[in-house]
Amino acid sequence: MGRHAEGQFFLFCFEHVKDYNKGYNYFSGLSDTEIARYQKEAITGHRPTWTVGVNKAAKASPLHSTMRSGSAASQARMKDPFGFVQQGRGGASRYQAADRKLKTLEAKALDTLGLNVSSTPTDIKTRYKELVKKHHPDANGGDRASEERFRAVIEAYKLLKQAGFC
Repeated sequence: MGRHAEGQFFLFCFEHVKDYNKGYNYFSGLSDTEIARYQKEAITGHRPTWTVGVNKAAKASPLHSTMRSGSAASQARMKDPFGFVQQGRGGASRYQAADRKLKTLEAKALDTLGLNVSSTPTDIKTRYKELVKKHHPDANGGDRASEERFRAVIEAYKLLKQAGFC
């Protein structure tokens, strides 16, 4: 039926549909500025946008700040992607997980992923990715049992990540 009439329809035969569509104007009743505004918003799918540089917190982040000069403090805040630094707070090894007794939730998380205590961070991440792909709802047609397993795998990985296993 037109703008602001979603879900309402005219029931026309095919010939009358052609006649109706020839004379239909979606923007009838709108001013030129309103039409221009609609067209501009249509570029972004009518979602809000922000200009570049408005988020001051992003400029102060380690990637954009002057603090990334290579000082020890800035290095401590950044993750070590290649595993060069093995020291954490107090000089203790960052991957102490295999040296200490596992907590109950950590053991359950490893069991959920089908791994043991001696698993490396790479093993954990690889297994997590395999299970997420296998149990994702899109891959299983919305199967509820697989969906619960999917959630359990995600929670187990989060717990292991927070505990310092990966």
